[in-house]
Amino acid sequence: MCKILAIAAHPDDIELACAGTIIKHTRKGDKVAIVDLTEGELGTRGTVADRYNEAANAAKMMGVYERRNAQFRDGFFKNDEEHQLKLISYIRYYRPEIILANCLADRHPDHGRGGRLIADACFYAGLSKIETTWEGQLQTAWRPKRIFHFMQDRHIEPHFIIDISDEMEQKMDAIKCYKSQFHDPNSNEPLTYISSSNFLDNIKGRDAIFGKRIGVEYGEAFVCENIIGVSSLDAFVLPKMP
Repeated sequence: MCKILAIAAHPDDIELACAGTIIKHTRKGDKVAIVDLTEGELGTRGTVADRYNEAANAAKMMGVYERRNAQFRDGFFKNDEEHQLKLISYIRYYRPEIILANCLADRHPDHGRGGRLIADACFYAGLSKIETTWEGQLQTAWRPKRIFHFMQDRHIEPHFIIDISDEMEQKMDAIKCYKSQFHDPNSNEPLTYISSSNFLDNIKGRDAIFGKRIGVEYGEAFVCENIIGVSSLDAFVLPKMP
């Protein structure tokens, strides 16, 4: 059982979007696991083997205790019964309280489709009449308390923002574990959307803009389909006054 299960379409989705939040929780001692839906095999740069090595190194950087890959087809996985059942088995295995998931609409079609697949699987994972097994053992139903969709390429007005000012440097180190994917002046591989020289600066700038909105240096933004409740007014983080 883990506190947080982060699920995303591709290796590096999580690092780019919510690594700071994950690091904040692993530093507190919370158990966090990751499931990558695909091996990122359609990526222009690098190989599947590169992605596995990079993902493992990034998981260590974030303090994640376990990372698995569902090996869905990159670009062609579907939100259908077959994929839902496999994802349900992961959710029931980890029994997380909170799911962090792809956004529900984005530049890359896999992100929105993945976000919807994850949300649907979380609901169905709580239905006892849907049967799944793990290593030959029948699983019991489990539904996470919350699903939070992280911001990716396209801006969506956030429902809340997590202060990651203290975690930002370590987040960038986790992202840079994907050496095959991002800018390398010595690489002979084709230039891509994410390998441009200013892409990582843009990620840091985006998080700076989110941080500014809550009065801190850096932040990560999330949306939630359900209304979010707090225990009291003290739970709100107010902007720091000069």
